[in-house]
Amino acid sequence: MFGIGMPEFLLILVVALIVIGPKKLPDLARSLGRAMGEFKKAAREFKDTMNVEEDVKELKDIKQSVADTWKEAVREADPVDAAPSPAGAPAGNAEPADAPAPPEETGPSATVNDTRKEGADE
Repeated sequence: MFGIGMPEFLLILVVALIVIGPKKLPDLARSLGRAMGEFKKAAREFKDTMNVEEDVKELKDIKQSVADTWKEAVREADPVDAAPSPAGAPAGNAEPADAPAPPEETGPSATVNDTRKEGADE
């Protein structure tokens, strides 16, 4: 783990046994083991938190991409919105309240409508 081999580990154990004493050494080892476990747990939680933040950032990027794609699809489907509207004109398909009626039809269907008599219900 730290590049400590068996001879070095035995030397550290002997020094700890002499300095700390045989009665307190098991308690110290137990405390050290718990501290290492808590440190590993904290490191794992930190790593998981970073992974969650990366996932949230990735989801936000995907959401923005979908929104941009949606806006582009709407623009392509509605050419009125794609063209710049004059100042004061409403955007989209909304017509102002005082908008003039659409022009009369011209062409073959217009002549058929003109030949019918008014008031005739058939």
